Amino acid sequence: MGKEIESQVIDALKNVMDPETGMSMVDMQLINKVEEVDGIVSIEFIPSSPMCPIAFYLAQEIKTAALKVPQVKKVKVSCKGHMMEEQINKSVNED
Repeated sequence: MGKEIESQVIDALKNVMDPETGMSMVDMQLINKVEEVDGIVSIEFIPSSPMCPIAFYLAQEIKTAALKVPQVKKVKVSCKGHMMEEQINKSVNED
């Protein structure tokens, strides 16, 4: 079931658009990893720049899109390669 849910999450992430380019995070190859275990999905992404001004926004959009997938109970988003990745990760994953 894991791979099926992971595939559905990736499809959902195709709707998360970078407003500057008009392309999806998936099409821009900014989604590094999607893993699902028991309904808990972990997603790792890399913003298009280490100082991307919308990284907080994108992290929240990624989480929101993934939570719309049936059978997804919880989402953990990890931002990598951003100068504020620690703050982004803490903010988006607060319950």
